[in-house]
Amino acid sequence: MNLKSGLLGLAVSLFSISGAAFAAAPDPPPIDGKSYALLDFQSGDIIASLNPDMHVEPASITKVMTVYIAFDMIKQGRLKLTDTAVVSQKAWSEGKDSSESRMFLDLGSSVTIENLLRGIIIVSGNDASVALAEHIAGSEDAFAQIMNQYAKKLGMNNTHFVDASGMPNEQHYTSAHDLVTLASALIRNFPEDYKYFSEREFKYGVAKPQPNRNGLLEKDPSVDGIKTGHTEAAGYCLLASARRDGRRLISVVMGGKTWAYREQANLELLNYGFRNFDTASVLGSAAPIQNARVYKGAETEVGIGTLEPIYLSLAAGEKDQLQVQPQINGKLVAPLSAGQQVGQATILVAGKVVKTVPLVALKDVPAGGFLHRLIDQIKLWLGL
Repeated sequence: MNLKSGLLGLAVSLFSISGAAFAAAPDPPPIDGKSYALLDFQSGDIIASLNPDMHVEPASITKVMTVYIAFDMIKQGRLKLTDTAVVSQKAWSEGKDSSESRMFLDLGSSVTIENLLRGIIIVSGNDASVALAEHIAGSEDAFAQIMNQYAKKLGMNNTHFVDASGMPNEQHYTSAHDLVTLASALIRNFPEDYKYFSEREFKYGVAKPQPNRNGLLEKDPSVDGIKTGHTEAAGYCLLASARRDGRRLISVVMGGKTWAYREQANLELLNYGFRNFDTASVLGSAAPIQNARVYKGAETEVGIGTLEPIYLSLAAGEKDQLQVQPQINGKLVAPLSAGQQVGQATILVAGKVVKTVPLVALKDVPAGGFLHRLIDQIKLWLGL
């Protein structure tokens, strides 16, 4: 690689990991639903989708946002697992006279936040969702406003909530893309709390133990979440996640015909993603793309790259077609700070640009002594 031309801001020679033949992924399996999405957790890339931004009713998958808010408030110290919520008339009666999911809370009883969370996550309790929402915000309507604020912050641009449980309502909607975005944020931001989503059953009070509504937990040991949903309007829905060999994928199928099909469809998508795609890591602080000359510094070189690895979701075999083309923005002059942008890298797969990322200095380079700075200034004047 021609370092001098890079320092002058010219494109350097193409850095290629390898040059094997390109292998395209097959088409995803046909899914009979309103919409679906399959997300690579590390890269954030959507591997496969159908109508990913179409508005759909989320039914009880809504409760993932209800739980997300509670986890975030616990993280902030505004809520504790040991805090107790009092079950109101509204929470107690939620779903009481229908076939809706319930935790079977007693009117006027006090319930710990941890039990409410388990009641929401594992058995999809509508009563638990309302009790938690009221405890956090005072009313379910006020809690819905908080839900929409969180959705906006997470970039869920096709989502609007009106309640904490996901009752049928034309104004209560989301999208497959938004749901995998929410799930990714849940797992990334609350890795310790995410364990609740893999619990197989929950027993509260005198009620019989209730199994986790996510049947994929029993069918595939790599699956560790997340949430089911069903109403007549929404159809059968499932947001799932699995981890295999260090990779995690997140899938969602909306509007399936039966509970069994939503599990089959998600499993087909997960298998498709794991078998036909890889997650590649490039750059990162441990893998500088080059050492660049530094003028007027206490050191004469600094590693150039990214502070964190850049992940890409690639079809199996495409790793061999991965290339990185760096460009430095002129000559580097100290002092430099770690993380200071000094150029950019264009990432290509099979000659096609897939991403452009900033290149930064990987460590601090303080100014050098007076004599060294003077000599380097003369070199800069002479273009050396």
